[in-house]
Amino acid sequence: MADTSENWSLVIESKRKLFDLQLREVIRYRDLVWLFVKRDFVTQYKQTILGPLWFVINPLMSTVMYAFVFGNLAKIGTDGVPFILFYYSGTMLWKFFTGVFTDSSNVFINNSGLFGKVYFPRFTVPIANVFNNLTKVAVQFVTLLVFFAFYLITTTKVHPTWALIGFPLLLVWLSAVGLGFGMVISALTTKYRDLKQLVSFALDLAMYATPVVYPLSQIPSQFSWVAYANPVAAPIELFRVWFFGAGHVTAPMVLSSLAITVVFLVLGLVMFNQNERNFIDVV
Repeated sequence: MADTSENWSLVIESKRKLFDLQLREVIRYRDLVWLFVKRDFVTQYKQTILGPLWFVINPLMSTVMYAFVFGNLAKIGTDGVPFILFYYSGTMLWKFFTGVFTDSSNVFINNSGLFGKVYFPRFTVPIANVFNNLTKVAVQFVTLLVFFAFYLITTTKVHPTWALIGFPLLLVWLSAVGLGFGMVISALTTKYRDLKQLVSFALDLAMYATPVVYPLSQIPSQFSWVAYANPVAAPIELFRVWFFGAGHVTAPMVLSSLAITVVFLVLGLVMFNQNERNFIDVV
């Protein structure tokens, strides 16, 4: 009797687990992650004059505007940190978070054609989005270091600490926040497209609930709960504490931010896995 057993090199089957990231497959498809990063980079800056220089120009323009409006006109303090360092660092980190969040929230809509034609681990796309935004923030961080070195040499207004070597951890933290919230939104906007408009509006408002253009010390005590409810507030303020020696972040605020991050990251991953099964029927 002939042996009818077959050995397959790849088996595609429906995921039945509620929380299954298929990390082994993501690692196997790491070259695909790089291709997605390259694709997004080329698509965004193809046929542009300045190209990647926009990585630096955008936060610099925002820094100049914030310094004029909030620093000079509104006279909002910066805890003694020079304007360009204070506003540039806040803008840099906020844009990194919003970049990860926005890319993650549009992952199904922007890639529906690709997802519907070929199989590959869908989680490679959000991972590629994170690396794409890490590329941008790396260039911006190098620019910040130039300003940082200038003020470190010429003034006594910045007091860096050894904790600044933990900067990569802050990026991981912000990435987790952006991924978590973004994947929750992506699962919802797949079915309800008008939520995308609401999210864009809410994101603009959320910046003013985050210490981007003001330090936490400027928040009135009756509104201090906002800093605890906003998971982006703690890492941005911690950056200024570590690099400039200005600002103050309490342990409960850090724990609150980490707890919210973990909850939404887990929720986002679960909803991403669930939505991955049937999104093609509703997109």
